[in-house]
Amino acid sequence: MSKSKLSKRRYLAPKMTITSEQSWPFKIAVAGIVIGIAAVVAWWTYDLGKSFAFGSKISGEQAELLNKKIEELTAERDKLSLSANTIESKVNIDRSTQKELTDQIKALTTENLKLKDDLAFFESLSPSAVGAEGISLQNFKVEMLAPGQLRYRALVMQGGKTGRDFNGEMQFNLNLVQAGKPATMLFPDPKTGDAGKLKLSFRHYQRLEGTISLPEGASVKGVQAKVLANGQIRAQQTVNL
Repeated sequence: MSKSKLSKRRYLAPKMTITSEQSWPFKIAVAGIVIGIAAVVAWWTYDLGKSFAFGSKISGEQAELLNKKIEELTAERDKLSLSANTIESKVNIDRSTQKELTDQIKALTTENLKLKDDLAFFESLSPSAVGAEGISLQNFKVEMLAPGQLRYRALVMQGGKTGRDFNGEMQFNLNLVQAGKPATMLFPDPKTGDAGKLKLSFRHYQRLEGTISLPEGASVKGVQAKVLANGQIRAQQTVNL
């Protein structure tokens, strides 16, 4: 066998990678095995090179044995890598299932809070709470979800023994501070026309909930909610932040 072929076979050891998402005990075990494999291959390569450097002749049988050993170590490495990837997939599935359950719990908790708020409102409802012409704006709340995102909730109710539906719209007037100066903002924007309005249509009550995107750099000082019908204010309420 020629020197050039032997020289090439010295560097046949494959590149080895370790998946980094497994648990620490498993990663340590895999790392130890891979390091051991690398050490064995390095020792065989060093021993072969030393023998060649001192003029010893390497038989074809010895070279074939080295290649066979490298193939065995490579197969073992691939097997370990496959096992690591399988464990990683199971861990990812478990994390995904856990996240879904957490999201469901959050959604149910939010809905439960809404129902409690509505129940408290109905329990405390009295004839004096009904606004002009039987329209009442109750349980109006606003909160900052994130910078630039305001969340609102409101319950609009029609009291009395009316036998017809109420049709109107909800409008918010926001008092802002932007660039150190006071500013105002209407939501929905009147420029959007009828398609952008928060429509109200109910016989007894209607609950509204949503978010308002604020101008960049603006902070909210107060929000006034209005219930309108044919351009006339039927009920209103203000919340200061």
